[in-house]
Amino acid sequence: MNKGEHMTRFNQVAALGWLLAMAGAVPGVALGQEAKTVAVTAIVEHPALDAARDGIKEALAAAGFKDGENLTFTYESAQGNPATAAQIAQKLVGEAPDVIVPISTPSAQAVVGATSDIPIVFTAVTDPKAAKLVSDPQHPGANVTGMSDLSPIGQHLDLIKEILPDVVRIGVPYNPGEANSVTLIELLQQEAPTRSLDIVEVAAPRSADVQTAVESLVDNVDAIYVPTDNTVVTALEAIIKVGRDNQLPVFAGDTDSVPRGAIAALGFNYHDVGVQTGKIVVRVLNGEAPGDIPVEGVQITELFVNPAAAASMGVSLPEAVLARAKTVVK
Repeated sequence: MNKGEHMTRFNQVAALGWLLAMAGAVPGVALGQEAKTVAVTAIVEHPALDAARDGIKEALAAAGFKDGENLTFTYESAQGNPATAAQIAQKLVGEAPDVIVPISTPSAQAVVGATSDIPIVFTAVTDPKAAKLVSDPQHPGANVTGMSDLSPIGQHLDLIKEILPDVVRIGVPYNPGEANSVTLIELLQQEAPTRSLDIVEVAAPRSADVQTAVESLVDNVDAIYVPTDNTVVTALEAIIKVGRDNQLPVFAGDTDSVPRGAIAALGFNYHDVGVQTGKIVVRVLNGEAPGDIPVEGVQITELFVNPAAAASMGVSLPEAVLARAKTVVK
């Protein structure tokens, strides 16, 4: 070997050593291991959906998939616009991430309609079968699985009656364009008669319509129930104002709405929903086919109450309700 060949060989060995050192310097990345990409999208930003997003990222990190190291984690909101959700879905499909995680029914429908190849793990979807995301939640098949956050509607009505024993008519604003909300209205109409309750529904297709819709209920109902409808929840503060101004109690279907001013909610901690979803995403990243993973329901429910909000609407919370609350908002 002449001197030139010796120097070339030396440089090659040095370069290999540098590559090995750099691979070892990045936690969770082995030489030759490809970084993963998880793309998350939601129909709108509000506390429940944001908490789900953060829980997904936390679960990924706990499993060793850390953003900026061996994971690229992206997030986009459709700002409440279904047309934008469809555009985002097409954009994400073009970027070909390892997994797409749509949060909410409209975003999930947009993503599922955009690809039959890229793995999809949806979350915060009320009724994935009715939304036509899967034909059989136990055996999803194809490239789709995820989580349902179907509210325990009967328990919600029981809670309202426990706090307001004389309640008869409950007003429910909802967006008829959200498949999840239509499902919830149907469930409310099924469950209410067995409790001697009437459901008075009012349509609010846009967040800007919510306050006017709720004001139309003021003289016609005994309480307001805010379902897990993304359009309506985005305008929760307007509903709370109507409740306070008219001494009309406001209840919610998600616990994140209680610190914002609802009286009470028996529901899911959406950060925990996100963590549970993230664990499914990890399974897919590790090689499992989404279609072989059954759709999961939320495993934990919690009771949140807000005594100050209740007082502002002329309601005193029973001691029994306060005693079993997971969180009492101060």
